[in-house]
Amino acid sequence: MLALDTATPAVVAGVVELTPAAAVQRSVRVASDARKHAELLMPGVLAACADAGVALRDVDAVVTGIGPGPFTGLRVGMVTAAALGDALDVPVHGVCTLDAIAVGAIAVEAADAEPLLVVTDARRREVYWAAYDAAGRRTSGPHVEAPAALAERIPELGVQAAAGESAHVTGLPVRPPGAPSPAGLVGVAAGELLAGTVPGPLEPLYLRRPDAQEPGGRKRVTANR
Repeated sequence: MLALDTATPAVVAGVVELTPAAAVQRSVRVASDARKHAELLMPGVLAACADAGVALRDVDAVVTGIGPGPFTGLRVGMVTAAALGDALDVPVHGVCTLDAIAVGAIAVEAADAEPLLVVTDARRREVYWAAYDAAGRRTSGPHVEAPAALAERIPELGVQAAAGESAHVTGLPVRPPGAPSPAGLVGVAAGELLAGTVPGPLEPLYLRRPDAQEPGGRKRVTANR
C-alpha cells in the first residue's frame, strides 16, 4: 500500500505491507516545509518506493489523508493520490489525518494507551482537534477553534494526553507522533482494504471556508429619480 499525507507541514509518503495481523511500515519519507508540499510529495513517493524495493506499478491501493488541513497543502496530497490511483488503476482510500495520528499514538503506548486529544495547526491562531478513547476510537470531532476554547473543553472530554504537532497548546502530557505515519494512515483504512471495499469519492475535511472565494453576482443598482 502507498500512503501519503499533506494535511500538516509534514509531507509524508511511505509504503506499508498490510496483513490481517498488522500494518507493517516498509519505508517512510518525511519532509517538513509547509510551503513546498507540491515540490516535495512526488519525490518523497518515489524515494519511499525505492527504499521499499517496489515500483509504483506494484502498489495495490493508495491511502491518503483528507484533513482537516489548510486548503492548499491538503489539496496537493489528495489530487496526487487521485492521479496515482487513476494512473495505476487502484483504489484510493481517504482517511482523517487526525485519526491516523491517533492510531500511531495508541500503537506507541500499546498497553499503556490512554484517552487522548490529537491537535494540529489550523493557522489563523486556531487548531484542528479530535478526541479519542484508549482504543483509538474517535469520541469527538474533528473541530477547529482557538486553543483557549479547546482548553475549556478538556475537562469534559476525559482525555489524559495529547498528540499531534500542536499538542503542546493543551497543557496535557505530549505523546508522539507529531504527524501521521504511513502505517497509521493505512491502519485507519485497514478494515476496508482487507475487505476489498470500494472507496467512495475523496472528500476533503476543510472545516471552514477557504480564503479565496468566487465572486458573487453583481449587485443590482437602481438609479435614483
